[in-house]
Amino acid sequence: MNRKKKILIITGVTLLLTSFAVQASMPVPDLLPIGQLKLNMEAVEKDSQEEGQVSGNSAVESVSENDMETAQDVLDGEAIGWGEIMISDKTAEDYELAYERAKNANWGYTNLGIADVSDNLNIRAIAAEDGRLVGKLPRNAACEVIDTDDTWAHIKSGSVEGYVSLDYLLTGVLAKFKAEELAVTVAKVNTDSLKVRAEANTESEVITLVAMGEELEVAAVEGDWVKVLLDNDEVYVSAEYVEVSAELGTAVTMTELLYGQGVSDVRVDVCQYAKEFIGNPYVWGGTSLTKGTDCSGFVMRVFQKYGVKLPRNSRAQANCGTTIKVSEAKPGDLIFYAKGKTINHVAIYIGNGQVVHASSPKTGIKISNVSYRTPFKAVRILYD
Repeated sequence: MNRKKKILIITGVTLLLTSFAVQASMPVPDLLPIGQLKLNMEAVEKDSQEEGQVSGNSAVESVSENDMETAQDVLDGEAIGWGEIMISDKTAEDYELAYERAKNANWGYTNLGIADVSDNLNIRAIAAEDGRLVGKLPRNAACEVIDTDDTWAHIKSGSVEGYVSLDYLLTGVLAKFKAEELAVTVAKVNTDSLKVRAEANTESEVITLVAMGEELEVAAVEGDWVKVLLDNDEVYVSAEYVEVSAELGTAVTMTELLYGQGVSDVRVDVCQYAKEFIGNPYVWGGTSLTKGTDCSGFVMRVFQKYGVKLPRNSRAQANCGTTIKVSEAKPGDLIFYAKGKTINHVAIYIGNGQVVHASSPKTGIKISNVSYRTPFKAVRILYD
């Protein structure tokens, strides 16, 4: 059997079915984007039909949710691992069939939906256009579709539940196919204060710390180390302290700041205005809130609307206003992050432990936990 083909196929199976801990003692090939795994569908259909397992036009359509089988079931309980694959007597078609059936698990969703919009899909508390905004489903993010009528879909995504327009939601087979293209490989931190290093060795500079439960997008797995994306930098974390899996994006919680609830009107306005641009692109050196901006350009333009003039880069912005403790930050204050001891990123605190920021070319303007990496400094530029 072709060794390379086996490795490609089992990579897809493993990512789809298991959130696996990357073993520090075993080198792992760079992970493939799911959409790049090319399958021989004709072989899958032929093999399945001969065994009497498939009826219809494709393997994707043939397995009902009630008859789901794991890859281990398809492979007669044989263990799935790099060593076992090299000596397995299973054929390439067996592994392709296992991959197809794994896809039918809908990535963990019973009734998968994908946001089919150019920026964000508003999630409302009730099924009405004037319903209170409770979250946003970014372009291509996934959700569980609980129920639908002719106009609205009742959904749940991440920690957000509400209603979205059915016109902008892919469901059924279209959602499944789209999900295969969209899944990204992430590393979920499974230890307190994970050290992020500039290079893949323990002697390298510690850039920052990342809290337990945070997810970092994976660029590659390189033996004992995982190369991840942190805002606009490629950095490294120990494979021992993360779990790598393929995931779909989910909704963003829209924490509402209400007038007259202990936060000044101008702070409420600043935060609500900044959140209008969630999902818009990141462009290094850019200053357009709609066409593309970097982190400091985003902060500069948001505060410009309120008569606050700020310098162009994050290090200069950190010298403005009054330095405060991060724990004392109010909505509208600035949170700075550093690479080592050099400030290289800025975000706007929006309350409830969250910041909004222009993160990276892949994610654009987004909401994150304030501790998604260790805050370096907080600054107050609004006085009320």
